[in-house]
Amino acid sequence: MSRRGDNIRKRKDGRWEGRYRVLTAGGERYYKSVYAKSYNEVKEKMADRIEAATREEPVCLILNGMTSDHDGSFCALTEEWLKEVEQSRKYSTYIKYKSIYQCHIQKAFWDDKFTQMTNSHIQSRVNEMDVTDTTRQSVLMIIKQVFRYAQKQYAYPAPSISNSIVRSRPQSIEVMDRADQARLIQFLYNDMDISKAGIYLCLSTGLRLGEVCSLKWNDIDKDRRLIRVSRTVQRIKNPAGSAKTTLLETTPKSLFSRREIPISDSLLSLLISFQKDGQEYILQANKPMEPRTYQNHFKKYLEEIKAPDYNFHILRHTFATNCIDNGMDIKCLSEILGHSNVQITLNRYVHPSMDTKRKYLNALLADYGQLCGQIQENKILTT
Repeated sequence: MSRRGDNIRKRKDGRWEGRYRVLTAGGERYYKSVYAKSYNEVKEKMADRIEAATREEPVCLILNGMTSDHDGSFCALTEEWLKEVEQSRKYSTYIKYKSIYQCHIQKAFWDDKFTQMTNSHIQSRVNEMDVTDTTRQSVLMIIKQVFRYAQKQYAYPAPSISNSIVRSRPQSIEVMDRADQARLIQFLYNDMDISKAGIYLCLSTGLRLGEVCSLKWNDIDKDRRLIRVSRTVQRIKNPAGSAKTTLLETTPKSLFSRREIPISDSLLSLLISFQKDGQEYILQANKPMEPRTYQNHFKKYLEEIKAPDYNFHILRHTFATNCIDNGMDIKCLSEILGHSNVQITLNRYVHPSMDTKRKYLNALLADYGQLCGQIQENKILTT
């Protein structure tokens, strides 16, 4: 008999059955079942029944051993999950998750039992947070991971958590306009140095801030004319020592971020012209560049050309948009940017400019004009 999940199975009659365990006030333990035509439907029914069960007296859910160690506390289990993350994931990832937990999750759910963590309860608390939509999504992502951990470790039936957060007004992702691009490139080429060359490199390849700051000369393959992206650098909380933070070099953001980016002959020549013997890193001799410092360099360049106070990441957005405007295949662009799938590229980084939209509409109207001309010509021939 086919099965999906620890507590859900498909019956011989074609229906799906979900089972959850309850405990009466007298200490009696027994199972209850819900049925539906599909896996997702029975999972939703289970979540509703579990939510109802937590409000009933004297019935409560059994957490399959978890209650004895954690007293059913959601925050206690989250902290246990964080310990596993610390051992199994990158330190920077652990610090990010821990920060989100301490700043947002712990405050919102500090007195909640695990059985109270239903979809409606979670959505209500998350939507009350005075944070950005991106942070809300990160909170939901962590809560889902904690539930998966509970299901794996304690066979707890995890509820179905939706992503239907109350969104604030969508923030448009900026792209540097053509005039600002022209002024910036002209400024970079005027008295070019390695710092300016790095900015131009980002605008020409879509490198992230941490990636360009950790780039080494041996990452440039002169024979194949490409750059290997194999590390990134960021400032995070110091795991040991007196300093509060430390500059940490790690592997890139994801497996797909480890990539090779082809570069033009002119860009290769430009970079090599600044290479000096004994230097390991491109931007700063023998150590990675501090990302905040390099971001400040970029801000100063923008002030010089009297451009808006763009964020450094706008170079990556602008690169992606320019590639699309010049006809690059979306799959090719996705791999250059280091995305896991093309949908991320389309949704986050491709922003057609008004000039591009006008170009395509003018081309469409030109086709209409040709079609109209053909119709008129056919009328003449038939008369």
